[in-house]
Amino acid sequence: MHKDKKVAFYTLGCKLNFSETSTIARNFQNEGFERVNFEDKADIYVINTCSVTDNADKRFKTIVRSALKQNENAFLIAIGCYAQLKPEELAKVDGVDMVLGASEKFKVTSYIKDLSKNEISEVHACEIEKADFYVSSYSYGDRTRAFLKVQDGCDYKCTFCTIPLARGISRSDTLEKIIQNAKEISKKGIKEIVLTGVNIGDYGRGEFGNKNHEHTFLDLTKALDQVNDIERFRISSIEPNLLKNDTINFIAKSRSFVPHFHIPLQSGSNKLLKLMKRRYQQELYTDRVKHIKEKMPNACIGVDVIVGFPGETDELFLETYNFLNELDISYLHVFKYSERPNTEAIEMAKIVPHKIRNKRSKMLRGLSVKKRRAFYESQLGNVLTVLFEGKNKDGFMYGFTENYVKVKTPFKIELENSLIKVKLKTIDQDGFVTFDWIKEPLFT
Repeated sequence: MHKDKKVAFYTLGCKLNFSETSTIARNFQNEGFERVNFEDKADIYVINTCSVTDNADKRFKTIVRSALKQNENAFLIAIGCYAQLKPEELAKVDGVDMVLGASEKFKVTSYIKDLSKNEISEVHACEIEKADFYVSSYSYGDRTRAFLKVQDGCDYKCTFCTIPLARGISRSDTLEKIIQNAKEISKKGIKEIVLTGVNIGDYGRGEFGNKNHEHTFLDLTKALDQVNDIERFRISSIEPNLLKNDTINFIAKSRSFVPHFHIPLQSGSNKLLKLMKRRYQQELYTDRVKHIKEKMPNACIGVDVIVGFPGETDELFLETYNFLNELDISYLHVFKYSERPNTEAIEMAKIVPHKIRNKRSKMLRGLSVKKRRAFYESQLGNVLTVLFEGKNKDGFMYGFTENYVKVKTPFKIELENSLIKVKLKTIDQDGFVTFDWIKEPLFT
């Protein structure tokens, strides 16, 4: 046991990484380690890396330096997607003692023999083809919501993406285990669960170690809807071709699934979608958005989009811009294309200069502000339920409605983790929504 040893964690990237960090942290605590904040002095620092963009790669060295400032003798461990893709590169970073790949990260405590600094970093990273087993994970660091992993890996071959190389084939948790985890989360008083994974619409594939689908994503939503002690389930991100109309129809009338969808688009040009090897065209995407809005007029719809993909001319970018401008969506997550080793796209011609990528990103971010404002304005006067978060930010606290409108109110700790009906009133100068109480809560 390691009763007097302290461990701290830093997570880069997606909600899936956060769920896995939380699970790995619990493993350390079960071994007797005390978990502390990353800003505190610790004996071990674990950095869960991401490799979706260049920026995440570059941040790693900064985070290492930050940890060593707290304790220059600390034992530093790198895990995650970047650690699987480029273990030798991370091992060369000054101060890094150990690098663990996709399979090894869940057994991190078994690799720690002592906490002496290594002159040469240890690297333990399997071939990604061997990352074919599933490890259940969930996070609950935030009292108001938890990230529940339901699926891992991806069988898609998008030409810009390294995730299949970092996480392996598509595989799923068993339905029984997911329900068990959801019930465990509910016992901690958490009101909302966000379903996460690499390609969650592919849920059911590899559920019992075989390649077929034992269950579908619709089966999963129906089963989770029966977990009575969780007030809200939110879907983190789902591919448009895997978000079937029957799933949309069920969510529209479900007890606990909220009307909020995040659906990657990546490009509004069919020509670029084909180059990206996406599994849909803009017509299918339009149909999905229309069907959601028919069934749930107040639904919030977020969109991922990439600018500057090889071959994206001014005309093709404007096709994407105009497509998004006319679509009934609520906000955008905009990514500038970044060249990733071992992808098809890095070999493509007609590279878009970084200056143009920056300009196009700025245009779409501006469109996102406009879309979010229009969506918020459409919700003013509606009575919705807010889940309040407990952080005090300059005397205010924030929360989200079921359809992802962010509201603001003077801080009162008693509101934390409360679900309260309010009537949306105005949008303040910072873009947050204010409200009137339907019935002002009383606290003793």
